[in-house]
Amino acid sequence: MKKNDVVRLSIGEINNLGCGVGHLPSPDGKRGPVVFVRDAVTGDEIEARIIKVNKSYLVARIERILTPSPLRCTPDCEAKGCGGCVYRHVSYAHELELKRDYVQNAFRKAGLSDVLVEDTRCTGVTVGYRNKAQYPVANGKNGMEAGFFATASHRIVPAESCKLQPAVFSEIAAFVCRFCDVHGIRAYEEESGKGLLRHIYLRRGEVTGEVMVCLVLNGETLPAEAEFTESLIAKFPAVKSVLVNVNRANTNVVLGKEERLLWGRSYIEDELCGLRFRISAGAFYQVNHGACELLYGIAREKAALTGKETLLDLYCGIGSIGLSMAKDAGEVIGIEIVDEAVERAAENAERNGIAHAHFYCGDASDARKLLANAERERGALDVSNTTVVFDPPRKGSTPELIAYVAERGFPRVVYVSCNPDTLARDCALFGDLGYEIGTVTPVDLFPRTGHVESVVGIEKR
Repeated sequence: MKKNDVVRLSIGEINNLGCGVGHLPSPDGKRGPVVFVRDAVTGDEIEARIIKVNKSYLVARIERILTPSPLRCTPDCEAKGCGGCVYRHVSYAHELELKRDYVQNAFRKAGLSDVLVEDTRCTGVTVGYRNKAQYPVANGKNGMEAGFFATASHRIVPAESCKLQPAVFSEIAAFVCRFCDVHGIRAYEEESGKGLLRHIYLRRGEVTGEVMVCLVLNGETLPAEAEFTESLIAKFPAVKSVLVNVNRANTNVVLGKEERLLWGRSYIEDELCGLRFRISAGAFYQVNHGACELLYGIAREKAALTGKETLLDLYCGIGSIGLSMAKDAGEVIGIEIVDEAVERAAENAERNGIAHAHFYCGDASDARKLLANAERERGALDVSNTTVVFDPPRKGSTPELIAYVAERGFPRVVYVSCNPDTLARDCALFGDLGYEIGTVTPVDLFPRTGHVESVVGIEKR
């Protein structure tokens, strides 16, 4: 095959990037090379035009749908190609099946095909669930535009309105863009390094309704800062925090290290699992409030605490998981590499009257020293009476930390993961070190996208 050839395909499955998977016919009657087709659905019969030829696969786009799949639905979003909602063209019931399959396949590839993966759990809410948005901006023909990056690029697809965000985010993004137009403020351009505004960064407390507005600048100050703040809070009374973040680096990282408060507080507050949390601009806080409470509830069930155990919360962030389980634990010890997050976690414990929770700095990549500060202050852990909670970033944990946990002999680990592939990889390591991998529960924290969270209990044999 070559570029621009048109082929007929039967779509057999969809991957987690939202691409339908078909195969070219083969002269010997077997399946030929794989073809990935964006927006194709399991069960579709299509004509597709080849747009990329690789040694091991081809990429095509739909030319004509000959027979639509019964699993197909009409997308309810006008933004095309933003790379976010890869499953908006399939039924939500099928999306949940796809996410379970994604987790199951990850465990099979890791050599753990005997591990049971349950059906994907969800809240049923698929729109307006995100409490955080990061809008990159661009200089459009008619002024500044806010949107999202197109798939596998830094081209911005204008989309101030997004089905996944609350309506107030769209309104604030539009307000910021129009303010910039009036005051001659230009969007940052990666190629030249010129322009001031890089991102419009927004956070919202689901229960409190409090909103944070943070403008990420390629510079120190925003022109007419006082006017901007006054007009913003007058139009949006839910805004409780207005910040400027300075990021001059040529980087994909959104936030820089320097931050300045323009108005209000340097944080917003929200309630989660019956507790109140302070959330700063850079703090980790799950983006889907309702699904997060579901996720933490499942993790609490798998921890099976009786009120006597020490809960060791690794990668604890601002302490949300450990504090949500504190009422069932004799003591909570949280470890986190980010100093600010440790401070916030301690504040959150104090604010909620949880005196038996303590938080320390530690680096998971340096496992031998991970618990040094905690054990120096509180004495050696009673390992036999300690349950460990893991909630690492997408890259997963480290072999060194997993080996350390096994060496110390912690009897139970509850692993919360946002990446099925690294979760399965790490579970295989635990299995090799004498642990039994329990049932995996996928949880849909990110409806209509290709991401899925999972929780699994791991016990020492």
